[in-house]
Amino acid sequence: MKPLCLPRPDPDESAPFYHGYIAKVPGEQIGAYLAEQPGLVERMLAPLDAATGNFRYAPGKWSVKEVLGHLCDAERIFSYRLLRIARADTTPLPGFDENAYVPPAEFDARPIAELVREFQAVRASTIALAEGLPAEAWNRRGQASGKSISTRAIAYITVGHVSHHLAVLRERYRLSSPDALAAV
Repeated sequence: MKPLCLPRPDPDESAPFYHGYIAKVPGEQIGAYLAEQPGLVERMLAPLDAATGNFRYAPGKWSVKEVLGHLCDAERIFSYRLLRIARADTTPLPGFDENAYVPPAEFDARPIAELVREFQAVRASTIALAEGLPAEAWNRRGQASGKSISTRAIAYITVGHVSHHLAVLRERYRLSSPDALAAV
Protein backbone atom coordinates (compact mmCIF):
# COMPACT_ATOMS: atom_id res chain seq x y z
CA MET A 1 0.00 0.00 0.00
CA LYS A 2 1.27 3.46 -0.92
CA PRO A 3 1.82 5.71 2.13
CA LEU A 4 -0.89 8.29 2.68
CA CYS A 5 -0.05 11.62 1.07
CA LEU A 6 -2.54 14.49 1.31
CA PRO A 7 -2.41 18.00 -0.13
CA ARG A 8 -2.18 20.69 2.52
CA PRO A 9 -5.59 21.91 3.67
CA ASP A 10 -6.75 25.35 2.62
CA PRO A 11 -7.14 27.94 5.40
CA ASP A 12 -10.94 27.64 5.28
CA GLU A 13 -10.78 23.91 6.12
CA SER A 14 -10.24 24.59 9.83
CA ALA A 15 -10.61 27.28 12.46
CA PRO A 16 -7.69 29.73 12.65
CA PHE A 17 -6.80 28.25 16.06
CA TYR A 18 -5.57 25.10 14.26
CA HIS A 19 -3.49 26.84 11.58
CA GLY A 20 -0.42 26.78 13.85
CA TYR A 21 -0.62 23.00 14.19
CA ILE A 22 -1.08 22.57 10.45
CA ALA A 23 1.94 24.83 9.82
CA LYS A 24 4.11 22.46 11.90
CA VAL A 25 3.63 19.69 9.34
CA PRO A 26 6.61 19.96 6.96
CA GLY A 27 5.14 18.30 3.90
CA GLU A 28 2.28 16.20 2.60
CA GLN A 29 3.43 12.71 3.69
CA ILE A 30 0.80 12.41 6.42
CA GLY A 31 1.02 8.61 6.53
CA ALA A 32 4.77 8.70 7.17
CA TYR A 33 4.43 11.39 9.83
CA LEU A 34 1.64 9.53 11.62
CA ALA A 35 3.80 6.39 11.64
CA GLU A 36 7.02 8.14 12.78
CA GLN A 37 5.66 10.07 15.74
CA PRO A 38 5.04 7.13 18.13
CA GLY A 39 8.73 6.20 17.86
CA LEU A 40 9.71 9.81 18.55
CA VAL A 41 7.50 9.88 21.63
CA GLU A 42 8.93 6.58 22.85
CA ARG A 43 12.57 7.61 22.35
CA MET A 44 12.01 10.93 24.11
CA LEU A 45 9.83 9.82 27.01
CA ALA A 46 10.14 6.08 27.72
CA PRO A 47 13.64 6.39 29.27
CA LEU A 48 12.49 9.00 31.83
CA ASP A 49 12.47 8.17 35.52
CA ALA A 50 9.47 8.88 37.76
CA ALA A 51 10.82 12.22 38.99
CA THR A 52 11.33 13.52 35.46
CA GLY A 53 7.92 12.20 34.40
CA ASN A 54 6.31 14.24 37.18
CA PHE A 55 8.38 17.37 36.42
CA ARG A 56 6.56 20.66 35.76
CA TYR A 57 8.54 23.54 34.31
CA ALA A 58 6.45 26.06 36.27
CA PRO A 59 3.70 26.05 38.91
CA GLY A 60 0.30 25.30 37.42
CA LYS A 61 1.76 23.71 34.27
CA TRP A 62 1.22 20.11 33.29
CA SER A 63 3.77 17.48 34.24
CA VAL A 64 5.55 15.54 31.51
CA LYS A 65 3.16 12.63 32.16
CA GLU A 66 0.18 14.96 31.89
CA VAL A 67 1.42 16.25 28.54
CA LEU A 68 1.68 12.66 27.33
CA GLY A 69 -1.77 11.83 28.70
CA HIS A 70 -3.13 14.91 26.94
CA LEU A 71 -1.65 13.62 23.68
CA CYS A 72 -3.59 10.37 24.17
CA ASP A 73 -6.84 12.20 24.93
CA ALA A 74 -6.49 14.62 22.02
CA GLU A 75 -5.57 11.80 19.62
CA ARG A 76 -8.77 9.98 20.54
CA ILE A 77 -10.86 13.09 20.03
CA PHE A 78 -9.22 14.03 16.71
CA SER A 79 -9.60 10.44 15.49
CA TYR A 80 -13.27 10.37 16.48
CA ARG A 81 -13.85 13.62 14.61
CA LEU A 82 -12.01 12.17 11.62
CA LEU A 83 -14.24 9.07 11.68
CA ARG A 84 -17.50 10.98 11.99
CA ILE A 85 -16.73 13.51 9.29
CA ALA A 86 -15.15 10.98 6.92
CA ARG A 87 -18.34 8.91 7.17
CA ALA A 88 -20.34 11.99 6.05
CA ASP A 89 -21.93 12.47 9.47
CA THR A 90 -23.00 16.11 9.54
CA THR A 91 -23.91 16.16 13.25
CA PRO A 92 -22.05 19.06 14.90
CA LEU A 93 -19.37 17.71 17.22
CA PRO A 94 -18.69 19.41 20.55
CA GLY A 95 -15.39 20.89 21.62
CA PHE A 96 -13.46 19.72 24.66
CA ASP A 97 -11.60 21.50 27.42
CA GLU A 98 -8.21 19.81 27.63
CA ASN A 99 -7.50 21.50 30.95
CA ALA A 100 -10.60 19.92 32.47
CA TYR A 101 -9.64 16.45 31.18
CA VAL A 102 -6.21 16.27 32.85
CA PRO A 103 -6.99 16.33 36.61
CA PRO A 104 -9.54 13.48 36.66
CA ALA A 105 -7.26 11.31 34.50
CA GLU A 106 -4.59 11.18 37.23
CA PHE A 107 -1.81 10.68 34.68
CA ASP A 108 0.88 11.31 37.30
CA ALA A 109 -0.13 8.11 39.10
CA ARG A 110 0.69 5.98 36.06
CA PRO A 111 4.11 4.79 34.88
CA ILE A 112 5.38 6.78 31.92
CA ALA A 113 6.04 3.57 29.95
CA GLU A 114 2.33 2.73 30.26
CA LEU A 115 1.36 6.16 28.90
CA VAL A 116 3.81 5.75 26.00
CA ARG A 117 2.24 2.37 25.15
CA GLU A 118 -1.21 3.95 25.31
CA PHE A 119 -0.18 6.69 22.89
CA GLN A 120 1.25 4.09 20.52
CA ALA A 121 -1.98 2.07 20.64
CA VAL A 122 -4.20 5.09 20.07
CA ARG A 123 -2.01 6.26 17.18
CA ALA A 124 -2.07 2.78 15.63
CA SER A 125 -5.85 3.02 15.62
CA THR A 126 -5.70 6.47 13.99
CA ILE A 127 -3.38 5.12 11.30
CA ALA A 128 -5.66 2.16 10.58
CA LEU A 129 -8.63 4.52 10.22
CA ALA A 130 -6.74 6.95 7.96
CA GLU A 131 -5.33 4.22 5.74
CA GLY A 132 -8.80 2.77 5.20
CA LEU A 133 -10.52 5.96 4.10
CA PRO A 134 -11.57 6.29 0.46
CA ALA A 135 -10.12 9.26 -1.44
CA GLU A 136 -13.38 11.22 -1.45
CA ALA A 137 -13.57 11.10 2.36
CA TRP A 138 -10.56 13.41 2.69
CA ASN A 139 -12.50 16.38 1.29
CA ARG A 140 -15.54 15.97 3.48
CA ARG A 141 -16.36 18.68 5.96
CA GLY A 142 -18.22 18.80 9.20
CA GLN A 143 -18.56 20.89 12.33
CA ALA A 144 -16.37 20.58 15.43
CA SER A 145 -16.31 23.11 18.24
CA GLY A 146 -18.76 25.24 16.26
CA LYS A 147 -16.39 25.60 13.29
CA SER A 148 -16.17 23.99 9.87
CA ILE A 149 -13.39 21.44 9.50
CA SER A 150 -12.31 18.92 6.86
CA THR A 151 -11.05 15.40 7.38
CA ARG A 152 -7.83 16.41 5.62
CA ALA A 153 -7.33 19.26 8.10
CA ILE A 154 -7.92 16.87 11.00
CA ALA A 155 -5.11 14.61 9.75
CA TYR A 156 -2.74 17.58 9.60
CA ILE A 157 -3.89 18.84 13.01
CA THR A 158 -3.28 15.40 14.52
CA VAL A 159 0.33 15.40 13.34
CA GLY A 160 0.94 19.08 14.10
CA HIS A 161 -0.51 18.80 17.61
CA VAL A 162 2.00 16.11 18.57
CA SER A 163 4.82 18.09 16.93
CA HIS A 164 3.79 21.13 18.97
CA HIS A 165 3.91 19.24 22.26
CA LEU A 166 7.21 17.52 21.44
CA ALA A 167 8.67 20.99 20.84
CA VAL A 168 7.24 22.19 24.18
CA LEU A 169 8.80 19.18 25.91
CA ARG A 170 12.17 20.01 24.34
CA GLU A 171 12.06 23.75 24.91
CA ARG A 172 10.24 24.26 28.21
CA TYR A 173 10.84 20.93 29.93
CA ARG A 174 14.43 20.70 28.58
CA LEU A 175 14.00 17.11 27.40
CA SER A 176 16.46 16.03 24.75
CA SER A 177 15.33 15.41 21.26
CA PRO A 178 15.80 11.75 20.31
CA ASP A 179 16.80 12.45 16.72
CA ALA A 180 16.53 14.85 13.83
CA LEU A 181 12.99 13.69 13.01
CA ALA A 182 11.66 15.27 16.21
CA ALA A 183 10.47 18.25 14.19
CA VAL A 184 7.79 16.07 12.57
